Amino acid sequence: MFSLVLSYFSNIVELIAMQKYDYIITGTGASGLMLAYRMIMDSFFDQKTILLVDKEIKNKQDRNWCFWEKEIGVFDQILHKKWDHIFFGSDRFSNQIHIAPYQYKLIKSIDFYEFVLQKLIENSNIKIVNEQVVNIIDNDTQARVETDQSVYIGNTVFNSILFSSAYKNQNTYPLLNQHFVGWFIETEIPVFDDKTATFMDFTVDQKGNTRFMYVLPVSETEALFEYTLFSEDVLTIPAYESEIIKYLQDKGIRKYTITEKEKGCIPMTCYEFRNQNSKNVLHIGTAGGWTKPSTGYTFHNAYKKVNALLPFLKKNNDMSGFERRTKFWYYDLLFLDVLYSKNENGAALFSRLFRKNKTTKILKFLDEETTFLEDLKIMATMPAGTFLWMILKRIFSRSS
Repeated sequence: MFSLVLSYFSNIVELIAMQKYDYIITGTGASGLMLAYRMIMDSFFDQKTILLVDKEIKNKQDRNWCFWEKEIGVFDQILHKKWDHIFFGSDRFSNQIHIAPYQYKLIKSIDFYEFVLQKLIENSNIKIVNEQVVNIIDNDTQARVETDQSVYIGNTVFNSILFSSAYKNQNTYPLLNQHFVGWFIETEIPVFDDKTATFMDFTVDQKGNTRFMYVLPVSETEALFEYTLFSEDVLTIPAYESEIIKYLQDKGIRKYTITEKEKGCIPMTCYEFRNQNSKNVLHIGTAGGWTKPSTGYTFHNAYKKVNALLPFLKKNNDMSGFERRTKFWYYDLLFLDVLYSKNENGAALFSRLFRKNKTTKILKFLDEETTFLEDLKIMATMPAGTFLWMILKRIFSRSS
């Protein structure tokens, strides 16, 4: 009897000790911080308590984000560089392209972190704690976030931490990786055209994969060179770096200083992360499938998702209804099916896409803003036999 009473009072003490919030955001990467930023900029959330939980403070330069945008954007004040021209290169087609009304934009992560975190700490309804999240439980009426130090209760939890590897352990949807190593280099003399960003240069040896060099010149003496693959398996660091060295030598660039290095691996898949959402827990960012499956772009895609999420929050309290399949999900799935089965043909596919279509229309399509008629016109420029075969293969594999 005494043990039951003790257990009862222990539970009461635990409940009292738990801290309750209207919204909890787990993970303070791009998506988590974007969501928090948009909330504090909207008066609807002025009286809402918001908790951000992450194991560490974001105070280092750890990545670079690029995206294209038509208008002056909300983060233009922290842009590191922007370009009006991009270069696409391959053995089949090469061109320097003016992309107006779009601009290609670069944000360094440290500038983004400092900008958003400074805005957040100025708001009294925001709390940030540095603890490692170990579990998130939806008990139907609210959600429970367990860390290595505390327990927090939220009416709604937005999770950007990728806990599950289920997307890797399935065969329904192909999984490629966008993996890369990049060097920021500085030269003693001007060698770069800083008015043009190299979007994709497929003139590098493909070696049976889809491989390209991505170059962002931020001045005439500074540039990021990023060796990138769309393939299943990652390489050793020296394998990426040797290709960067070779590319620089081929461009006649031999005297330079490496000022910064980066590496990354972004899943490219149509796996339905949205099925992990529940009434009180919404997965966001890469954990929510907010990466564009066919390109690996996440930053701008996540911002568009956040902008759609806020009006949804004002009218709904069931997060499982936020995400829905769109026609672009099917387009991405088909493209990944083709690229997965014939990875060596990536350069040819992208070359054909850029050779037969206006680049601005491609960017609009990748932004998921085209009409169905525009979609059909773009699809008509791709090899019909290859894509038709993949459609039939997927139909019959599902029916068998």
